[in-house]
Amino acid sequence: MAGETAGTGIATGGTEAGQVLSVFSDALAGAVAQAGASVVRVEARRRMGASGVVWGPNGLILTADHVLERDEDLAVGLADGRTVGATIVGRDAGTDLALLRVQATDLTPIQRGPAPRVGNLALLVARPGAGPAASIGVVSAIGGPGRTRRGGWLEGTIRTDATFFPGFSGGAMVDTSGRMLGLATSYRGGDYGVAIPLETVERVTAALTSHGRIKRGYLGLTSQPVAIPETLRQKLALGQETGLLIVGVEEGSPAERGGLLLGDVLVAFGGQPVRHTDDLLNSLGPDRVGQPTAARVIRGGEPRDLTLSVGERP
Repeated sequence: MAGETAGTGIATGGTEAGQVLSVFSDALAGAVAQAGASVVRVEARRRMGASGVVWGPNGLILTADHVLERDEDLAVGLADGRTVGATIVGRDAGTDLALLRVQATDLTPIQRGPAPRVGNLALLVARPGAGPAASIGVVSAIGGPGRTRRGGWLEGTIRTDATFFPGFSGGAMVDTSGRMLGLATSYRGGDYGVAIPLETVERVTAALTSHGRIKRGYLGLTSQPVAIPETLRQKLALGQETGLLIVGVEEGSPAERGGLLLGDVLVAFGGQPVRHTDDLLNSLGPDRVGQPTAARVIRGGEPRDLTLSVGERP
């Protein structure tokens, strides 16, 4: 039949469909080329190089913290083929973000795009070798909070089904115009990849530029989720089925100084219910450090209110 691809029965409308695909393909290649001018290779580990992104005109390079396996003898491979030395400005394992600085002023900072929507096409652009590399997928979910590969806490993540090839960590997730949507971090659980949204990236990089680190709240306790018996929930008018059983308190820690004891069940912190470990960790952000914070525990079947002064994780 005229207008069908031989052997497929799929109507193409002559060459029209091929032209549309060609234009689309060229647009994607253009997006990769545009972003690729701002994507670099980061040499900071024994295995294959990782990737990074030119973040500012003053030599700032953004990458994933977990790819920095050493603090010295770092190098960055630029898009123009040069390899230059790099130093660490700051790093934060919690969000898996790190900033480097290179002695080069003629760099092209990556353009930043709008917040993505589920269903948008997304490209991963990286430079694990001499040239750029890319893969394509869709934004399959936007969610959070969630964990990084090192157990840190992210307020939000962008999930994609684009393939994370070796060396893609630290590269850019970009839209079809080559504008950055987030920083690629790595596989999560082996079946999908995530990027750190620009909102988080901008907040963390501002702190790293100013202070070289991110404050992390610290209480000095060990806990595990525990079910609260229904009779006790009714007695105390609790609207939650679980709390955190305190199974360890470090000597001299904020938890000890605040009066937490082994066997207490933590049910609220900072005015918010604590049902699982993530609830507590999510409450220990930089703004909590040094601040007296209300906590409620169940001790001996009775509620007790305490005040804990949150410390800073060493």
